[in-house]
Amino acid sequence: MANLQNNRLNVTATAEQMTAVKTALQTINTNLPFLVGLTDAERSSLSSMDVNNKTFTEDALNSANNNPTLVPAYINVANLQNDLTLFSQLDEILLLARQLCERIEDTKILAGSEAYEAARLFYQASKTAAEAGVPGADAVVSQLSARFSNQGGSGQQPTNP
Repeated sequence: MANLQNNRLNVTATAEQMTAVKTALQTINTNLPFLVGLTDAERSSLSSMDVNNKTFTEDALNSANNNPTLVPAYINVANLQNDLTLFSQLDEILLLARQLCERIEDTKILAGSEAYEAARLFYQASKTAAEAGVPGADAVVSQLSARFSNQGGSGQQPTNP
């Protein structure tokens, strides 16, 4: 259960902050208009670029640039270079985005946990108040106990949700 004395988060984003973040994300989308979406089937059918494949691709590009007579007409070396450059650029952006997403997800998990744990403590306190005959506590317990009603067992409310 949460230690309410150790509440790690006690903030909210302001409306201005939310607008600024949404605008920044839209700016990213605007600055990368070529981003695509793939279906699961497309994703699984495409060759993947790992470290070894990237090295191979770089070597092939260098060889093609240094040996233009070996390049068949159906291979556009400039396109190959652009694709490889874009891959590297997006790889750099993706790392930064993943780091940000991880921090957003972790903060969301912590905020949700702290809120839920405090709600459960309030529920326990309300049950104690209802048992003591505090007016209005029964209605609160009745409303909140619905959360735990489908958890099986004997049909009784859990003693320590």
